[in-house]
Amino acid sequence: MVYEQITANKRKTWFLLSLFSVVIISLGWAFGTWSGNQQFGIFLAVIISVIMTLVGYYKGDSVALATSGARQIEKQDHPELYRLVENLAITAGIPTPKVYIIEDSAMNAFATGRDPEHASVAVTTGLLHALDRQELEGVLAHELSHIGNYDIRVMTLVVVLVGVILLLSDWMTRSFFFGRGSRDNDNNSSAGIMLIVGIALAILSPIFAELIKLAVSRQREYLADASGCLLTRYPDGLVRALEKIATQDQPLARANHATAHLFLANPFDPHVTKKFEQLFSTHPPIEERIARLKKAMNE
Repeated sequence: MVYEQITANKRKTWFLLSLFSVVIISLGWAFGTWSGNQQFGIFLAVIISVIMTLVGYYKGDSVALATSGARQIEKQDHPELYRLVENLAITAGIPTPKVYIIEDSAMNAFATGRDPEHASVAVTTGLLHALDRQELEGVLAHELSHIGNYDIRVMTLVVVLVGVILLLSDWMTRSFFFGRGSRDNDNNSSAGIMLIVGIALAILSPIFAELIKLAVSRQREYLADASGCLLTRYPDGLVRALEKIATQDQPLARANHATAHLFLANPFDPHVTKKFEQLFSTHPPIEERIARLKKAMNE
């Protein structure tokens, strides 16, 4: 099951890169056609697509960590936390990831990076203060499972790709409404049609971006929960941690839609109890996760 998920995540990485490139090139084509230089528009889109894909792959983790306000720590800064991460990494058979702390009273955590050799795990101060050792170990095992399952590669890429699409669509929308296009297009009867197509693409691109983010299946959370419990051999630790997070139900101060899917719990609404939110949340309701873990404990 785990190896199948790893293979699926690697396939999903290439799918996301391809989908991202198609959206960007489509935006470039529409803008180039409207402005009277279709080749330049497509060329510019390809350059942006390649550059940002490379940035997403190699620097997406840095963007996610900076956006969250995380600071790296060493072993002497927080020995207990560091030892827990080290021990779990040895058990999971992966290199010890870099460890970060987020100064926030909300209880949350996330892992990021392109592969286990370039991974990082971040936890909030609220999590460190509220959880006992077994509960913290359960959370860290969940995050290290994301690393071992290669979830982090897909999730980290999404941070940059979604952000780029949103920025470009906003820029294009402003260009279409406040720009004039080329003189040729001013006298071309198809200019109106191209303008409509371009505006439609610019408006729909954020929707495509949201679909890309939701393509990171919620199933990965269930798998990481199960994999994490296999690491600790103590599911009750993660269950109690999730119950505390649901009870607190406090959003992160620096919650960001681009990085929301990375976290252990939804950073805007950790409990995710509202039906409408459940439809669009990148996380399944905590009650469902707890129920699955308890069912596994009783089997």
